[in-house]
Amino acid sequence: MSSDADARLVDVRTVAEWAYVGLPDLGALGKTPVTVEWKRFPSMAVNPGFAEAVAASGVARGAALYFLCRSGVRSRDAAIAMTALGYGPCFNVATGFEGDRDAAGHRGTRGGWKADGLPWRQD
Repeated sequence: MSSDADARLVDVRTVAEWAYVGLPDLGALGKTPVTVEWKRFPSMAVNPGFAEAVAASGVARGAALYFLCRSGVRSRDAAIAMTALGYGPCFNVATGFEGDRDAAGHRGTRGGWKADGLPWRQD
């Protein structure tokens, strides 16, 4: 993302996750993440306006898009959907924001944006 001015990070987690778990901090790159729920909280039904909301954020069709969720599952689906609509190249951040569960069943310690030491903030 630092070498491509048009590249964007699309965080597809829920409003609750952004508020309580944190957000990637792209300030050093002069960017902010695009935040659009892929699945809406609390029903977790797919957001029918997802593509339109991403497009409305100013994302260009030819820009590299990096999709992020908690663990890499929702973001994979979102990347596939946006690729099918002609966006991208689209990439999935496979380890997500919080990574896989550790031996105690907790996320945030084994892989993922936070555990890998990438910048993030919690409001």
